[in-house]
Amino acid sequence: MTCALAMRMVCDDYLLKAASLGSPGVDQIRWLQPVRPGDVLRLRLTTREVKPSRSKSDRGIVRSGWEMLNQRNEVVLTMEGMGMFRRRPAPAGA
Repeated sequence: MTCALAMRMVCDDYLLKAASLGSPGVDQIRWLQPVRPGDVLRLRLTTREVKPSRSKSDRGIVRSGWEMLNQRNEVVLTMEGMGMFRRRPAPAGA
């Protein structure tokens, strides 16, 4: 359920507003603290790596670290996400 809440937060505030092309998945999911009824959760995403696709020049992969925190600022969940995004065309003459 905590992972589903994290994904919902990412979709609502990030992916649905971006040129997202899907995701090859997530890695290294860790539940560090229990989440209890009434907890207030927030999500922090940190971009860790951005690289162009080797096979398709119109897209790239963004690797990000996800941390879900409760109302006491305790990290309750961590995971690493990967997303494919459309890239802007290179400027003329670049």
